[in-house]
Amino acid sequence: MNRPLSDTLARRHTRGRVSPLARREDWTGRALVSPTVLLIVLVVLLPFVTSVVYAFQEFQLIDIGPLGDGKTEWTLDNFRIVLTSSGFQSALWTTIVYSIGCTLGTVISGMVMSLALRRRFPGRGLIRGLVLIPYILPLVAAVTIWKQLLNSQYGFVNAIGERFLGWDEPISFLTTTSMDVWGLPIPVALTVVILFDVWKSGPLAYLFFTARLQATQGDIEEAALIDGATPLQSFRHVLLPQMYGVIAIMIILRFIWSFQSFNDIYLLSGGAGGTEVLAVSVYNELTTRGNVGGASALGLVMMVILTALTLLYLQRTRKEVAE
Repeated sequence: MNRPLSDTLARRHTRGRVSPLARREDWTGRALVSPTVLLIVLVVLLPFVTSVVYAFQEFQLIDIGPLGDGKTEWTLDNFRIVLTSSGFQSALWTTIVYSIGCTLGTVISGMVMSLALRRRFPGRGLIRGLVLIPYILPLVAAVTIWKQLLNSQYGFVNAIGERFLGWDEPISFLTTTSMDVWGLPIPVALTVVILFDVWKSGPLAYLFFTARLQATQGDIEEAALIDGATPLQSFRHVLLPQMYGVIAIMIILRFIWSFQSFNDIYLLSGGAGGTEVLAVSVYNELTTRGNVGGASALGLVMMVILTALTLLYLQRTRKEVAE
């Protein structure tokens, strides 16, 4: 039996109304979220919009306050100067080399540590704890330790080199751009900051790979060993295919972190010795040259590159979850 039209309209009207309790809960939720939203707007969104505005203006530090005339012109010259300058090209190349070196070093060292500590043996728990020390060590403390070890006057590394390795003179590891080793030019300072980053971040990759190895199917590996496969063949054909997903994610994620790295390099070398990456260039452009517009433009160029890498990471993450 069909219900009367009046009953149908009454039910639709009832469904469309919001009860006082639901309305009160909605306003309570908005009130609880509003401080977080306001903080994000003030700390993240407002500085970002300001940087975008400055990037399209010829704006110097001297233009701020009573020293400036307050007149600025909208222009694209900042981007043209940034993208065509030799300093940007050099910093971009240094950033790419630094990011690739840190990424490969971190992934390889994390993989080696996770494989070496995979099987049980006496003292494995202690070694696992010691492996994590570089990652949990405060950055300032880690930088201080490395600076003391590499000091050209009283550093332990130079002392060992001069006494046992036959070095003619101490090496300034954090300021030397390049030196010949067996006839090959080696970027000394850049190599040092890459090794520092690998030493600091390797334990994180170790945690990623250890978690994945614990989830692998051990019976397949045991069957391969029973069938006569060597440990190297078992790793190549059994373990490695199961770790492709986490390796790809780790590579993309680690490259993004290295590409925007600033603290490690600035505290270690200050950008000297051929270690001026893009993040350090932005800082120098702002503080040393006082060029707010140029620093903002360079920061936006970095943001575009990092956004593309982040989208690649998200795409890979969705694919990994789907698989």
